[in-house]
Amino acid sequence: MMTHNSFDERYEFTGKVKSWSLIAIVIGVITIIAGLLTKTEQTFDNLLLMGYYFTCVCAAGVMFCAIQYAAQAGWSASLLRVPQAFMKVLPIAAAILVLIVLCGLFITHKVVGEDGKEHITPYLYASWATHDLHIKDSGIYDNLVSGKSGFLNVPFFLIRMIGMLAGYSIFGYLLYKYSSNEDEVGGMKFYNKSFVISCVFLVFFGFTIPVFAFDTIMSLEARWFSTMFGWYNLAALWITGLSVMTLVIIYLRKAGYLPWITQNHLHNMGIFMFAFSVFWTYLWFAQYLLTWYANIPEESAYFYRRMDPSFKPWFWLNIVINFAAPLLALMSRDSKRYTSVLKTMCIILIIGHWLDYWQMIMPGTIGPKESWLVEFSWIEPGVFIGFAGLFTFLLLTALSKFKSLIPKKHPFLEESLHHHI
Repeated sequence: MMTHNSFDERYEFTGKVKSWSLIAIVIGVITIIAGLLTKTEQTFDNLLLMGYYFTCVCAAGVMFCAIQYAAQAGWSASLLRVPQAFMKVLPIAAAILVLIVLCGLFITHKVVGEDGKEHITPYLYASWATHDLHIKDSGIYDNLVSGKSGFLNVPFFLIRMIGMLAGYSIFGYLLYKYSSNEDEVGGMKFYNKSFVISCVFLVFFGFTIPVFAFDTIMSLEARWFSTMFGWYNLAALWITGLSVMTLVIIYLRKAGYLPWITQNHLHNMGIFMFAFSVFWTYLWFAQYLLTWYANIPEESAYFYRRMDPSFKPWFWLNIVINFAAPLLALMSRDSKRYTSVLKTMCIILIIGHWLDYWQMIMPGTIGPKESWLVEFSWIEPGVFIGFAGLFTFLLLTALSKFKSLIPKKHPFLEESLHHHI
């Protein structure tokens, strides 16, 4: 391991981690091919789930760096290379998500509608992208959905999605570029640029991330709406991103890298994970409580589906994993300073918020099955493993490209190296 003041180390992406990530990618590819041939609709839903999850985790890297710069935080300066690697992967994640959405919208199949006749419908976003929903004499005409066609139409939908993802990627690239230039020339010039661009990004991100969640996930059930859904998704994005970042930092430390990262830095990450798990729960409860209290059919239908016996156990397990587990495990100071506890909670929250996204998507698309025990099939773990392998491969490849695993000329680096709480 390097000494505390040796900042020229580079990460080498070799060995078992690289081999296992490639094996995981192969497993994912085989699962996707087999799924598309046998359970096409369920496979598309899982691809959308993991494409969205993958993109949100990478976007959390941009959000993390932007918050640190905008807040002029010093404690995090020495670990910024990890979220910067997330930013470098974001354009690839965004491209994969757009490809999944394009395929889901333009690959169609025939479905028997409520009128008993066959209608051509896409595999994704059928609740608004099915052509016959907007034709009055089609037999499945939906006045409410048709009224939203000015916003929910394929061209405008794709323009919004591509525009938002391109914006996030550009901001991430600029933050990475400024940090790299800062390492070359030092001084405050590029730090000040990072501060300005971070403030602009946070405004842009704050206004667009709810729309991104509305489009990608909420529009799967086009009759339903919730003004809290975007913020609920933002909380899930942030917690998941923090969990993955913390897990990557723990892995790097165990592999002999980042010797300057101490339990104090990990403690801060644990605080964020704990605090925003509580915030996520507040939004979950508020959305559920207000919907139940108002009892408006267009709103309560969302939770009615998730209270079906096929989904109800998973619905309540979601709140247990994502609220009760971090509340009990991370409340005390000591627990956030034990690497084994923090690592375990990272894994639990990563799986827990996968379940959260699954709950957002599956009840309104594939619908209930005969038992809650068979709601999951071999497709879910196979696609998850594939995307996990792809993310690991891309992330660690990006980390290996950095000339140094620490921003050596960050103006607050000394504060970070001596961080203590």
